[in-house]
Order: sequence, then C-alpha cells, then structure tokens
Amino acid sequence: MRARSALVYTVLRLLAFVVPLGILLLFPVFQELPWLAAVFAALIGLSLSLLFLRRPLDQVTGDLAERRAARRADDRRTAAERDADVEDAVVDAAGDDRPDATR
Repeated sequence: MRARSALVYTVLRLLAFVVPLGILLLFPVFQELPWLAAVFAALIGLSLSLLFLRRPLDQVTGDLAERRAARRADDRRTAAERDADVEDAVVDAAGDDRPDATR
C-alpha cells in the first residue's frame, strides 16, 4: 500500500471533522453542549467525505486490494517452493566463492 495515499485520505477525513467542529463551537448553543457539536460535526464530516473524497478512498482501497492479492498469491505457493527460493537466493549471494564439485 502506498503510505502517501492512506495518509492523504486520513488527513482529509480528519479535516472534514475538525473544521466543522471548530465552526460549530463558535456558536453559543454548541459552547454549552460540545457533545452535540461533535455529533453534528461527525455527520457533516461523513457527508463531506462521501461527496468529495471518493477518489482518495478508491485509491486507498485499490492499494489494499493489490496488497491482499499479492499476499494471497504468495500464500498459494507451497512451502517447498518458498524453501527453494530461499536456497537459491543464498546460493546466488554466495556467488562463485565456493569450489564447484563438477570441475
């Protein structure tokens, strides 16, 4: 997952809540009942995110789906295949440092 897209979406969602909350707390009614301001700010933030944050949400969910597909593809490989890959990587890393038995 791209951390940047998730971070952008998270910051935008927080702003969609915090900005209406700050504006609502300026009204005297909501200064006496801050929990009511928080409820209204949450509803406003939810509405704003549904209307305007569709593209960042699609990007984040697409990245998550790609990660899940890659993880499932990796899990489908057998243990013997993974073990062979690790052994091949060790042999490749060792290079030609060890003598070859076929010479």
